[in-house]
Amino acid sequence: MTKLEALKLLVLDVDGVLTDGTFYLGGHGDTEIKAFHARDGAGIALWRDAGYHVTFLTGRSGLAVERRARELRVPRYWEGIADKVSAFDEILKHFEVTSDQVAVMGDDILDLGILKQAGLSACPCDAARDVLERADLVMPSAGGHGAVRDLVEHILRERGEWDSLVEQLC
Repeated sequence: MTKLEALKLLVLDVDGVLTDGTFYLGGHGDTEIKAFHARDGAGIALWRDAGYHVTFLTGRSGLAVERRARELRVPRYWEGIADKVSAFDEILKHFEVTSDQVAVMGDDILDLGILKQAGLSACPCDAARDVLERADLVMPSAGGHGAVRDLVEHILRERGEWDSLVEQLC
């Protein structure tokens, strides 16, 4: 079985992966606004509809992450996490998978520990240099601009699943 065939779970950082890393705080700091890309959402939906799991693992927390997870039917996600490596172990147990069955997409040095543990590591093309140098795959799109969709499409195309999933939408 190849590295791509073994994958059952996507673990995605949020800021810099699902968003471009920019966030806006309201006047009193109680409102946070993030921009998410529709193609990433469509990629996550295709991945999920193919029978696989997805979760978010992010250092920040807030209503924007909660809302996006709800919209994408991501029932369990980890936010406000300082130690992503420990949370990664918890994620493996929760989803009953091994690290070889997990693809991780991160963009910055705080993601290096989980990228190293993953069966497949990926990053957007605008990730930090240390991440770009260590990732198995560098996606052609930037964070928040379709990088997650690129990853999902790459995996599903290589596994021969993409075309039938797209046909179901037509």
